[in-house]
Amino acid sequence: MRKLGLIGGMSWVSTGMYYDRINRSVQKLAPKAMASAPLLIESLDFSQLYGLREQGDWKRAEDVLSESAKRLEGAGAEGLVICANSMHKVYDHVAGQVDVPILHIAEHVGNAMKEANCTSAALIGTRNVMTESFYRKHLVASGVDLLPPDMVNVEILDKIIYEELMVGKVSRDAERALKTIITKKAQEGAGAIVLASTELELVVDVDANVLPVFDSTRIHCQAASDWILSED
Repeated sequence: MRKLGLIGGMSWVSTGMYYDRINRSVQKLAPKAMASAPLLIESLDFSQLYGLREQGDWKRAEDVLSESAKRLEGAGAEGLVICANSMHKVYDHVAGQVDVPILHIAEHVGNAMKEANCTSAALIGTRNVMTESFYRKHLVASGVDLLPPDMVNVEILDKIIYEELMVGKVSRDAERALKTIITKKAQEGAGAIVLASTELELVVDVDANVLPVFDSTRIHCQAASDWILSED
């Protein structure tokens, strides 16, 4: 098996989900009994990255994640994963600083949607994921027509993700809010929902919903385990 490096801590909640899901998948698919995934994890202090708004902030994020990627590569990681949707805004810069591949979350989500013949969806996640092009363009390139972001929902989701889910808080109010948002997206004509925040599955029933749900965390973790078990 190949050794994978996880750039985590964004949040610690989602990093735990990555560790759990990747290991469960590897254990299920690996030919040897009792197999577990060979992982290197650097859990960053998210207080250094929280609330990025200005270009100068994102330049700092580029530096923080690039240094993390270099440390993981230096420690023996043969490939890397950034355990956060929103931080893929700096993917291109970070990928240019290392010689090992970084599995892009939106590319794998787009591939999954293409394989499922999904051509229409609503993207829900943090503010920058929903409103900027760095994530959306990968789904559009896979043939998915995305509904435009609803700025009222953007504010609601940003608050739930940053103030509740990222610190491990799961509330009935958040569950109800997500159910309402998804139901409205179905009424607006969306053919599916993309959960583009790694923690959103905590408050969304991914397996039994009014619309098909493409959960970025599950998809990314499956891609990671497949990469660990592949030979090239």
